[in-house]
Amino acid sequence: MATAKKAPAKKAPAKKAAPAKKVAAKKAPAKKVVAKKAPAKKAPAKKVVAKKAPAKKVAAKKAPAKKRTPNAAFMKALTPSAALAAVVGNSPLPRTEVVSKLWTYIKKNKLQDAVNKRMINADAKLKEIFGKMQVSMFEMAGLIGKHLK
Repeated sequence: MATAKKAPAKKAPAKKAAPAKKVAAKKAPAKKVVAKKAPAKKAPAKKVVAKKAPAKKVAAKKAPAKKRTPNAAFMKALTPSAALAAVVGNSPLPRTEVVSKLWTYIKKNKLQDAVNKRMINADAKLKEIFGKMQVSMFEMAGLIGKHLK
């Protein structure tokens, strides 16, 4: 009988431990369900805030409706040098038109570098203006300024 009493004593704690694990497992999903419901309530509140924001943006877009006037210094007609006149013409032009006509000439003669589009490969006419065989598009405007009076 001593062995019979020991066996049930060992089984009893094992039975109690197993249901305790199941109870803990059941409680965890219940917390997850509650957590899922909470963000669902917050989502409509975010939509309401988003609806108010575009109304402010529309009002902001209407304010800067004024047209910009070009600076007189850019529009002043300047006479090109002989080297620059070979590309853009002899008549006095504003700086903006000189740059525009230079880009037309560059694209027409395919002088833009194929690998790096920012670089311009000079032909014989452009080498007189730039002073070197390859120029960046950013330094081109500075080099043109030397040929305008």
